Order: sequence, then C-alpha cells, then structure tokens
Amino acid sequence: MTSVPPLTSLAPVNGTIVPSGNEDTSGSHHYPLRVYYDDTDAGGVVYHANYVAWFERARSDLLEVLGIDQSAALEDGSGLYTVAEVHVRYLAPARLGDTVIIVTTAQQVGKVRCTLHQTAWRGETKLAEGVVKVGFIGRDGRPRRQPEAWQQAFATFSPVHPITPASAPEGHE
Repeated sequence: MTSVPPLTSLAPVNGTIVPSGNEDTSGSHHYPLRVYYDDTDAGGVVYHANYVAWFERARSDLLEVLGIDQSAALEDGSGLYTVAEVHVRYLAPARLGDTVIIVTTAQQVGKVRCTLHQTAWRGETKLAEGVVKVGFIGRDGRPRRQPEAWQQAFATFSPVHPITPASAPEGHE
C-alpha cells in the first residue's frame, strides 16, 4: 500500500481506549492502537518485535470482522491458522504516546495459505511494513484446506481472488 490510510480514531469505551472504525470496504482492514510504555525500549522507541505482535492483533481482529471464529474451529477440531513466514521492514520509529494504525490487505488467498501485507502508519508516516504468510493446519499440525466459509469471507474482503491449483505457484495451493 503506497497511500496513507484514512484517519481512524481510538474511541474511549468505559475509560479504556479500544479500536474503532476497523472495517473498511476498500479491501483493507484498519486496526488503530496507542503506543504504551511497555511497547518501548529505554529510549521511548517501540521495540522491534512489538510490530510483529501488533500485526498479529490486527490479523486476529480482521478474522473477527470477517466472521471467522478461530476459537470455535480450534475447539471443534477443524483447525487453526499458523504463521509460516514473517518479513518486516522497519522504516521509521514509533514512540511512546503515538497513535499507530495497522493496515492489512490480502495479497493471495488460497485453499490452505494466505499471504497478507501489513503496514504500520503514524499519520502520514509509514513506520514498518511486512508480509505474513499463514497456513491452515489441523490438530496434527499438517496443512489442510480452510473451511469454505472462511475462503468466501476472505474473497468478500479481498480484491484478490482465491488461487486455483492450476494458477498457484508451487507451495501455494
């Protein structure tokens, strides 16, 4: 994503700051958060590993927005998503007190795997961007097809169409 995300605010609910406005019909998901003291190092700069944690929170929120119930799938034995790869590029530091928006878009949606692009923004400044590949696995840890309803949910979110085996690069079916 090269353009700046629309402004999204953090809304107080019962005195607690929680994300609001995280659903977007443009094929991207926006997850706002605030940088707290425990996110930073001794210099008040966000510790690099926290971007990965923020990206995870944003992906989990995206699944909830799409109506994907990971807890139910885990309990009934259907399976779960697991991260296969993460690549993060750090561009500018976030600091204590900043409001950051994580923008998630789908690059590829397959029957077993999804590739998501995630970007952390502070206002008009891109802080970090990453690509995360997740796969759907069964309780035995082996890859399996995502439930059809989940694939359809991603299809409604994403301008990217699910990959068919004939068009899939090796390892992306």
